[in-house]
Amino acid sequence: MALFVLVLGGFIGIVTATGAITAGIERAMLSLKGREKWMIPALMGVFALGGTTYGMAEETLAFYPLLIPIMLTARYDMVTAVAVILLGAGVGVLGSTVNAFATVIASDAAGIPFTEGLVLRLVILVLCWLACVAYVMRYAERVRLDPSRSLVYDRKEEYERHFLAAPSEEGLPEFTGLHKVVLSLFGLTFVVMVWGVLFGGWWMGEMTALFLGAAILIGLIARPGEEQFVDSFLAGVRDLVGVALIIGLARGIVVVMDNGRITDTILHSAELAVSGLSEVIFINVIYWLEVGLSFFVPSSSGLAVLSMPILAPVADFADVGRHLVVTAYQSANGLVNLINPTFAVVMAALAIARVPYERWLRFMWPLLLILTVIIMACLSIATLL
Repeated sequence: MALFVLVLGGFIGIVTATGAITAGIERAMLSLKGREKWMIPALMGVFALGGTTYGMAEETLAFYPLLIPIMLTARYDMVTAVAVILLGAGVGVLGSTVNAFATVIASDAAGIPFTEGLVLRLVILVLCWLACVAYVMRYAERVRLDPSRSLVYDRKEEYERHFLAAPSEEGLPEFTGLHKVVLSLFGLTFVVMVWGVLFGGWWMGEMTALFLGAAILIGLIARPGEEQFVDSFLAGVRDLVGVALIIGLARGIVVVMDNGRITDTILHSAELAVSGLSEVIFINVIYWLEVGLSFFVPSSSGLAVLSMPILAPVADFADVGRHLVVTAYQSANGLVNLINPTFAVVMAALAIARVPYERWLRFMWPLLLILTVIIMACLSIATLL
């Protein structure tokens, strides 16, 4: 698993170095200029795609300086600009389908293929994305018609002085045919991964080879030169060394717990605790337990390897599928990380946009309730089915 994460990081590093992701999103922004209302669902869809496939988070920070002037010019406010990016990528992570840093790691720790529960996670992704888009568009239109209804109206002049110096179109990278090919290969790689796990009996070894081969293929097509290729690959690997170390350390803890019969003791106590619970109550208890843990462990990979070795076997006692526990974990972690002050991406985004944290909470709390209802309903219905 650790090797898979490192190779995946190298693959993402190669794709990022080609400039395809950045150029694609920037071109999408410019093509919708003058039709900013439709920029909201379009860009939230693009960011959600990044979130659900590879856990796009820190990478979004580069897009705030570009999107903020466009949104202000369109008479929207700073909260709208932050919401499009942060909520877009965040809801993708919440509804992760093939995200290696959430779904794949958690499924591996739970002892099941990550394709189990894929349909349920796709349903959660679509429903939560639609809820977020409708919520943001409603707020944005209200602000456009009456700027005084903005949550940051008192800072409007400050924002306009500081941010209304948008980069010129000529200064943006051209969205070339090479970029289109690279993005196509990027998406195709994830499709092949899902196909291999579903029908080819693939797991970590085969998926690692797939991403390594895809990185080499993109390198051959982009032809950055062998030195730049290696540097880009290693840069991607370096970003995920911490994740790989966490996985290795967590596996070591599991070994110690198993050999010391600590796991057996915990599972026995858990079996007694859940023996009287119905399946629906059990899965919702797991969801809220993961919500609480997410505040202290915002890392999706860290929380996966911490909680899944214990909570997944407990599900067996409650006669609940382990894939439902995985889905409950990733949905809870993704939801909390939309507002989590211990999650660096949230605080960095708000700092770039100069949006006070308490204003972001005021904007988010009704949406958090809506998303919670959607997630709990989906988990409950899936448990009954």
